[in-house]
Amino acid sequence: MTLSQKEKTLLNNFNITGIDEVGRGPLAGPVFVASYTITKNTPIYDLVNDSKKLSEKKRDYLYSLLTEDPDSYKVVYKDAHVIDNIGIVKSIKISMEESIEFNDNYILIDGIFKDKFNFKNYETVIKGDSTHYSIAAASIIAKVERDKLMEKLDGKYPGYYFKNNKGYGTKEHIESIIKNGPCEIHRQTFISNFI
Repeated sequence: MTLSQKEKTLLNNFNITGIDEVGRGPLAGPVFVASYTITKNTPIYDLVNDSKKLSEKKRDYLYSLLTEDPDSYKVVYKDAHVIDNIGIVKSIKISMEESIEFNDNYILIDGIFKDKFNFKNYETVIKGDSTHYSIAAASIIAKVERDKLMEKLDGKYPGYYFKNNKGYGTKEHIESIIKNGPCEIHRQTFISNFI
């Protein structure tokens, strides 16, 4: 993927920050939001694409490239307790706002949101992770960081297969909740139909 025409045009006047989330639908674990900023000097990697369209190996490789400059990205997450208390949409929106370092950038946000953001210049883009480089890069960073955490949590909470399912509602995962009951990283509001 190269820069979209919109990104090329915007770069004449702004630095651009793309934002995406990963983990909206799982039954367990946090929701992750990443922001990724591009400038006129940012290297562009052709392999960058929507994280869902990339193999784990390619995601990991691109993650290592995209995160070389620690000032180019930020990751924020909200855990299951926050999601249960304020809801998934509000958790994502707050995380997106917290992920922005420079409000003078032009912000491109993946998805549709009814509520307004506290950003100076922004727009939401349906399926932006498939069309805008900055959002796709953010999707890769969020996906890799969330997957790494869920793999780590697999050791802390054995029997739920988090290394395999990453908290999503696979048949194996749902059966493990029914058998073992929920653990502390399960979203109670998401699993209420299973317990």
